[in-house]
Amino acid sequence: MVNNGYNQYLRSKIMTASKAELTLMLYDGAIKFCNMAIASIEKKDVESAHTSIKRAEAIIEEFMATLNHKYAVAKDFNNVYEYLHERLVEANLKKDPEILEEVVHHLRGMRDTWKEVMRLTSGGQKIVAS
Repeated sequence: MVNNGYNQYLRSKIMTASKAELTLMLYDGAIKFCNMAIASIEKKDVESAHTSIKRAEAIIEEFMATLNHKYAVAKDFNNVYEYLHERLVEANLKKDPEILEEVVHHLRGMRDTWKEVMRLTSGGQKIVAS
């Protein structure tokens, strides 16, 4: 029953979020899934690690698919996302927590930069491209 209420809260939060807030949620989600994968690897739970890494990969793929290429910076973001995706695939094959830590480090930097952009643009309302 409590879980159902929490799921409704999350659904509502997502449905009412701005594009900028959704981007921030995706960064947070990718970081969370990488951390979950690291914990699973430490517990020797290969299946859970695989599932978490695949979820992080899906978020990176979503970032790549939704880039607005009319802005020159999209190419740079795409290159970073491709690199992160390749590292996630490698981490999944090797079940290597160090690679995942590297990915988390990059994602945290990108998320923190995104948060600052949102702060400087009135909560991200003026952001056109991600």
